[in-house]
Amino acid sequence: MEVIIQRDYQQMSKVAARIVAEVLNTKPNAVLGMATGSTPLGLYQELVRLHQEEQLDFARVTTFNLDEYVGLTANHPQSYHYFMHEHFFQHVNIPRQNINIPSGTTSNYPAFCKWYEQRITECGGIDLQILGIGSDGHIAFNEPTSSLSSRTRLKTLSKQTIDDNARFFERRDSVPVYAITMGVGTILDARKLVLVASGRTKAKAIAQAVEGPVTSMVTASALQLHRDAIVIVDQDAASGLTQREYYEFIYAAKPAAPRA
Repeated sequence: MEVIIQRDYQQMSKVAARIVAEVLNTKPNAVLGMATGSTPLGLYQELVRLHQEEQLDFARVTTFNLDEYVGLTANHPQSYHYFMHEHFFQHVNIPRQNINIPSGTTSNYPAFCKWYEQRITECGGIDLQILGIGSDGHIAFNEPTSSLSSRTRLKTLSKQTIDDNARFFERRDSVPVYAITMGVGTILDARKLVLVASGRTKAKAIAQAVEGPVTSMVTASALQLHRDAIVIVDQDAASGLTQREYYEFIYAAKPAAPRA
């Protein structure tokens, strides 16, 4: 695992976007795994800028989103379909037929989850998966106690996740209780993982994920098992890390030094 500490949210987002751009420049038909939420927003804004100002091309890209709330239609303002189209897809040239987002309104969730896994496989697997992290250390909607070998499935959200996400809804009781989500095992199958985190509210989760034991209680800790995982954080999110000087030394020594 490589840990990259940047001075602020803007720099963190630019570094993450540059990694995505490097993948696309190497493999123009790359399969990208997408995350939603406030943290990846800066990353998407920078990718849009790179597309509009530096001709970063998405014409052959295929995308798979991590998750979606159950019960929200694609045009609901708090759905992840809406978020992705509003903040990213409508600003770049990804063909509509190449965009895959879990359905929150399917009539058969088990069948849809099986199809979603098959679709990822048919597309050759995910080359780079973008991730955020919840305040309890979850990735996607893989709440504490989720199996580290789990696949795409229906998941009940924890009270903490519902509380954390209530700020996006008019009322707390409007937050969906269920979501459809890629599993931890699905995420670990991606060839490269990039997790972004910002702010002191994520400091404990980042410390547990990066330096704590690998445990289903903190599903982001499974990134420790991945062969090519990069965690990019700002100074506040890095404040709980005990080895931050070492991470900064490694990053400053690149490209001469190998990754940690």
